[in-house]
Amino acid sequence: MQRSVFVLMAALLLGSFTRPAAAAPLAGDTVRLSLSDAEQRFVQNNLNLLAQRYNVSAAEAQILQARLWDNPTVSIEQNAYNQFTHKVLDVTKTGNSIVQVQQLFAIAGRRKAAASVAQQNALVEQFTFQDLLRTLRYQLRSTFYDLYFKQQSVGVYDKEVASFQRTVSLYQGQYDKGNIALKEVIRLKAFLFQLRNERQALLNDIASQQADLRTLMRDTTGAYYLPQADQNRLKALSLTNRTEAQLIDSAQVNRADLKARQAAVQQQTQNLRLQRALATPDLAVGYVYDRAGNYIQNYNALTLGVAVPLFNRNQGNIRTAQNQIEVSKAQLGQQQLQVQNDVQEAWRLARQNDQLYQGTDRETSDFDRLMKGIDESYAKRNLTVVEFLDFYESYKNNLVQLNNLRANRVRAFEQLNYAVGRPVFNAE
Repeated sequence: MQRSVFVLMAALLLGSFTRPAAAAPLAGDTVRLSLSDAEQRFVQNNLNLLAQRYNVSAAEAQILQARLWDNPTVSIEQNAYNQFTHKVLDVTKTGNSIVQVQQLFAIAGRRKAAASVAQQNALVEQFTFQDLLRTLRYQLRSTFYDLYFKQQSVGVYDKEVASFQRTVSLYQGQYDKGNIALKEVIRLKAFLFQLRNERQALLNDIASQQADLRTLMRDTTGAYYLPQADQNRLKALSLTNRTEAQLIDSAQVNRADLKARQAAVQQQTQNLRLQRALATPDLAVGYVYDRAGNYIQNYNALTLGVAVPLFNRNQGNIRTAQNQIEVSKAQLGQQQLQVQNDVQEAWRLARQNDQLYQGTDRETSDFDRLMKGIDESYAKRNLTVVEFLDFYESYKNNLVQLNNLRANRVRAFEQLNYAVGRPVFNAE
């Protein structure tokens, strides 16, 4: 009688594992999301990118400002009281009025040099925007794939929790009938509790990354995203036909942060040219009309004025600009070294993770069949509860660690893309 009860339980248990897992119904706020859709929303809506776009526009506006001419100066002098005619503000020919107009002309190419500095500053802001885009896109893609694989692991826990919930219920019934010992039921319940705790810890991580994903895409709906990825294209990611040296060369050409440093060097060079132009004084050209205050009536005169560069020849600013060029060149060299190290480290990590992935047996069907045999053996009492749970623990760990390995490998490829500055390895 007892044997028939365990056979019945085994049939129920196996049935729960051999049936394909039913697709979980999607809640109203659950959204399936492809990587291309996520990137499109991110580029259109991300607030950090929007803010940096305004910085680029502001820098471009400064080019226009630098090219503008100085405004002319107009001054009028009128005698307040004429003691001969006893008139106040006498603007007739018996009073005196003086009109002066003056225009400042920048010589030595000051306006052109200022415009060149503004242009280089706009380039720096543009490359800063591209670098911000590179950094945030890496965060988006890494978060996307992390979520994808963690949700795959949650699926493993969901299957085991649901199955064990039924197992515990069945064995609780058998214990109530006096067919099995209490310690066996308690051990099964403890394992179920452990599974639920591990699943909840994973859900906590997922919740944090869901918030990050919504922030990156500026999503205020509170949607729960289910990232969708092509497993075959993820498997096909490979370092074959690429070399570390090629990727370093590509990074030296493509990295926006490096371009920003190069533009900064040019900006400081143009600034030195501007400071030297500022050492040359501007020419002030003017016109004066004096009705009755000069040696003749209706006096007209042309004026020319220039500051004599006797003491201030802008020496301090020129020396500062020269030093700023050396500073920016040193920062450029530092950035070039950083780019090389970034690619080397990312290449090493990608190679290690890919080798581990390629050398790992990723086929789980044999393990699934083994677990079916374990279920049968346990139902026939050929295994103790400790051995039964050890097998299940190994089964769960194998699937979860395989998902972790897949996630680490894809993240390593994304880090390599980030280090190179463009998506060399793309599974989309």
